[in-house]
Order: sequence, then C-alpha cells, then structure tokens
Amino acid sequence: MAAGRPHPYDPPPMTVLDRYILRQSFSIMVFVTAALSAAVWLAQSLRLVDLIVNRGLSFELFLYLALLILPRFLDIVLPIGAFIAVLFVFNRLTSESELVVMRAAGLGPFALARPVFILAAIGFAVLMSLSAYFLPVSHREFKDMQFEIRNRFVSALLQEGTFTTISNKLTIYIAGRDERGQVTGLLINDNRDPQQPVTILAERGAFTDDAEASRIIMVNGSRQSFDRASGQLSVLTFDRYTLDLNMLRDAPGVRFRDAQERFLGELFWPPPQLDPMFRRSFLVEGHLRLLVPLSIFSFVMIPLACLLPGELNRRGQLRRVLLAVGVAFLFQAVDLGVRNLAGRNPDLIPLLYVVILSPFAAGIAILHFGGTGLGSRWLAPAAR
Repeated sequence: MAAGRPHPYDPPPMTVLDRYILRQSFSIMVFVTAALSAAVWLAQSLRLVDLIVNRGLSFELFLYLALLILPRFLDIVLPIGAFIAVLFVFNRLTSESELVVMRAAGLGPFALARPVFILAAIGFAVLMSLSAYFLPVSHREFKDMQFEIRNRFVSALLQEGTFTTISNKLTIYIAGRDERGQVTGLLINDNRDPQQPVTILAERGAFTDDAEASRIIMVNGSRQSFDRASGQLSVLTFDRYTLDLNMLRDAPGVRFRDAQERFLGELFWPPPQLDPMFRRSFLVEGHLRLLVPLSIFSFVMIPLACLLPGELNRRGQLRRVLLAVGVAFLFQAVDLGVRNLAGRNPDLIPLLYVVILSPFAAGIAILHFGGTGLGSRWLAPAAR
C-alpha cells in the first residue's frame, strides 16, 4: 500500500460538518443536563435546609451533604440531556434547510449520525466513571456523614413533640426548646443493653458535642432500669445526670455497606459468606450500573431514527418530534417496569439488556433501510 494512503478499514477522519453537529449537540447536552440536575438537586437539597434553620448544623456541612447527592442525579438526567440535544439539533438543522444541503452533498444517515455516536460515547464514558467510582464513593460518604450526624449532632435530629429514633437502640422525646437552646420535657428509652433497658425522665437538658463524644446533660429527673434476668426494677432520682450517646451503632468503617455503596467488583463478586438475599441485590445493582451508561446510545438513537429517514419537510416536523418524545417515554416506562421485576427476580436480568439495547438496534435498522425505501414508507405520512 502506498505511503500516506489510508487503510481501507480505517475510520474516516472527522469533517467540518461532524465537528459542527458535535459541538452544537454537546453544548446543548451540557446545558440541559446542568439545568435538570440543578432543578432536581435544589428540590432534594431543601430537605436538608431544616438541618441549618432549625437544627443548628453549619452551612458548610449542609453544602457538603448536598454535593454528595449530586452524582445520583447526573446518572439519571445525562441520557435525557443527550436525547433532548440530538432532538433539538436535528430538528433545527431540518427547519433551517441545513440538513437538506448535507443530504444533497451525498451524506447518508450514518454519516449524519456519526457525530451523535461520538456524543453518545462521551456520555457513556462519563456515566461509566460515575457507575464505577463516583456513585459508590459519594453514597458511601453520605451514609458515613449520616452516622456522624446521628452520633455527634443528635440534637439536630430532634423535633419537639415527636419520638425520634436515633438508632434501633435509642429513642428520644422532647417537649420543647427554650431560648437558650436547651430542651425541656425529656424522655429517653435506652436499649443499648438488651438485658437492662433504661428509661430516663428529666425536666430539662442540654446536648454537648466535642471531638471525643456526644452527651446529654440532664437535671431534675429519674432513671428507671429493668433487669430482665431478675425481673427487678430500679429507680434512681437525680439532680444532674450525663448520658453518653456514643456507640449507638457500628462505626462507619465496620458497618455493613449496602449495594449502592459498593464498587463494581464487590457487586459482581461479593464475599462468599454474604446472605443470598444480599447477593441477589448486589448482582442486580451491578448490572444496573452497566445498563445506565449503555442507555445513552438508545436515547440518542430515538431522535435519529425518527428525524433522519424519509423525506424532509422544511415547514416543520412536529409529528416526528412528538413521535420521538412518545417513544422515549415508552422506553423509559418499560425500562423502569423491567427493573422492578428484575429486582424481585434476578433471572430477568437478561431482559434488562434486551430492553436497553432494543431502541438502538431498531434505530440502526431504520437508518440502514432508510435509503432503500423502508424507512421512507414508515415515516412518509409525517413528512407531508
């Protein structure tokens, strides 16, 4: 083969039109993804505002917790952002006759779709990095911060007139708070020692947090302890009593981590001694981590399959656009339904891959036959 001549199997280099379509699609995908993520993030973050306004946690801690929940929203909205970007760009290219010129220059459906495939590959890389690393890390850190808040900032969790379960071992009730931040009307059920459960009543109390421990200092109350072995009830009245709130549950380093906190290797190859129920949930979560990145190829293929085949109408493609939106909604609904079924029956996991990849495979077929007349006849009514 002569020097400088490209190999026949080498992919053609990106053209000016490829970069033009890719640049527009990428910028819109980033904008839509950022807008949707911000909207969902703000809505979810409002649940944490009460920790600042009424519970006394710092703004820095609130912001850190809010940032930790952001990756899970990116995982959902990025494929939707890619779908909207491709639908908008190709509809605009048609309405402004740019797509007509490109097709008149000899560009077929796959040549026009090439920058979209590159866009999907970029989104796939981002989603895989989220699934493989950022999602489990952020979820694990969020859970650890919940533990830290429950152990060091118990006062932030308590609401007046409500029984608050700090863990399955400790329940606290407070009647109110005074202007100095102290609590009044305390009732505590301490079951950290199952053989000797303790109930404490106090007129008022205050919470103290430091680097070593979290405590409740109570005044004017009583402590009732019941010995299950002997059946004796002991009552102690006190003027001042301190309750240590440490060791409410396992430390973050040794507590059991759920499937969302695990990396892909832990999901597909869990410890042999793990309960079979958890092994099934781990397996389903592992496959979902792979399916979400793959879904972006189907999301970008839906608008391509609806807008490219057949004759182009410069006066508008409303029917095609609505068809693409309807197919995307149907695809998402079927995907969610099959996910729920697979969560209960792991034998249905292969069906998840069929559902996720079906729009992509169908779109490839539609683009392939679009030039032979099949795609034209399928979408012909929409082009008139």
